[in-house]
Amino acid sequence: MDWLERTAKLRQWTRSGTRAPHKPLLLLYALGRFQEYAEGGLRYTTVEQDLQRLLTEYGPPNKTTPAYPFHHLVSDGVWEVSTDRGPGSPGSGVRDLRETGATGRLAPDLRAALRREPQLLGRIARSLLDLHFPPSLHSELCEAVGLELEPPQTEPPLTARRQRDRRMRELVLTAYEYRCAFCGYDGRIGAVPVGLEAAHVRWWAFGGPDDIENGLCLCSLHHKLFDKGVLGVGDGQRILVSQHFVGHSPAAREHVIALAGRPLIGPQPGARPMATAHRVWHVGQVFHGEPRPSAAA
Repeated sequence: MDWLERTAKLRQWTRSGTRAPHKPLLLLYALGRFQEYAEGGLRYTTVEQDLQRLLTEYGPPNKTTPAYPFHHLVSDGVWEVSTDRGPGSPGSGVRDLRETGATGRLAPDLRAALRREPQLLGRIARSLLDLHFPPSLHSELCEAVGLELEPPQTEPPLTARRQRDRRMRELVLTAYEYRCAFCGYDGRIGAVPVGLEAAHVRWWAFGGPDDIENGLCLCSLHHKLFDKGVLGVGDGQRILVSQHFVGHSPAAREHVIALAGRPLIGPQPGARPMATAHRVWHVGQVFHGEPRPSAAA
C-alpha cells in the first residue's frame, strides 16, 4: 500500500478553493505523537484543546470543531477510533466523543509501515505540509504538533503534484522594486536583497499560480503575518490588519497596527497588479476576523 499517496489524497470538503485542513492537521498531530510514543492512543478529551488551537491558528477563518476530523478521518483508512464500549467511532458529535471515551490512533497497518520504514513519517509529513500550507508556516507548524523532521532527501514528486516556478521570486521582487509592499523595507547586503520574499496571495497549495498577479514582495515579518491571517489586502489595494492581533509595544504598533488602511507600495508602472480574485480568496480563506479601522482614522 502506498501510504504517501493515500495520505496525500485525504477526502476533504472543497468548493471554489475553500480551505479545509482539518484532517491534515489531525494527521500531522497524530504523526507527532506517534514519533514521541508509537503505541499511545489519543483520547479525545485529552487532545481536544490541542486540536482546537491548531484549527484556530492554522485553519480557515470560520469556526470549526476538532470532533469533525476526529470522526471522519477514519473513512480515509489512516485512522481508527474506539470507545470504552469497543471499536468504532460514536460519530462526530462533541458530546458523544467526550462521554464515550473516544480514543483515536493511526491505523494498524500505517503504524506497522512507519516502524518498518522510519523515513516514511517524514515523507508523509512533508507531503501534508506542501499540499495544505505555505512554506512560511512549515517550521512553526512542525513545532506546534511536536514533529522533528530530518532534512529532506531528493525524491520524485507525486504524479499529481504541480512543480513550482522558480522564476516567481525574481519576477515579483522586480515588479515591486525590491521593496516590501506593506512597509517599504528594502534591505540589502551589497547588491543582494535580504529579508525580502515573494508571497503567494492565493496559496500555491490551493491552485495559486506562480505569477506576478498572485504575488507580493514582502519582508519576512509581513510575509509570515500575511500567511497567518493577521494582514490582508482589501478594496482599493489597502492593507487590512486583523482585530485579533494584539500588540502593545511601540514595535508592534509601528510595524503592524499602523499599517491599517495604508495603500500597498507598488508594483511599478507597467507591472500587473494583484488580481482581484486572488485577493478575495485570501480575505475569505486566510484573513482572520474583522479588520481594524484605518490607523489614520
